[in-house]
Amino acid sequence: MKTTKLIMLVMTIAVALFILIPNLSWADDGATIYKAKCAACHGADAAGKPAAKIPSLNGDDAKKLSDADLAKAITEKPKHAGVAKSVTPDQVKMVVAYIRELQKK
Repeated sequence: MKTTKLIMLVMTIAVALFILIPNLSWADDGATIYKAKCAACHGADAAGKPAAKIPSLNGDDAKKLSDADLAKAITEKPKHAGVAKSVTPDQVKMVVAYIRELQKK
């Protein structure tokens, strides 16, 4: 009898976790992805590094780009090859949205 109750409890917890975990987002937001993949070169404030010819993402040129063009730059520039392979299209959209937030500051 006790074993049956224990099995039922474990199964209930397992089902609850199976349902809830895909909806939880610990690190899947634009800010976290930007900090992990982009900030090392472009800076935490997206100001870039002119001396190293790394463009600002909050300058006028970047602000003029459409979201699609900015996403294309993230995924297709040869210098971004390592980043492009490690992010999904949805994550690229999140990073673009985060860059737009930085541009407003």
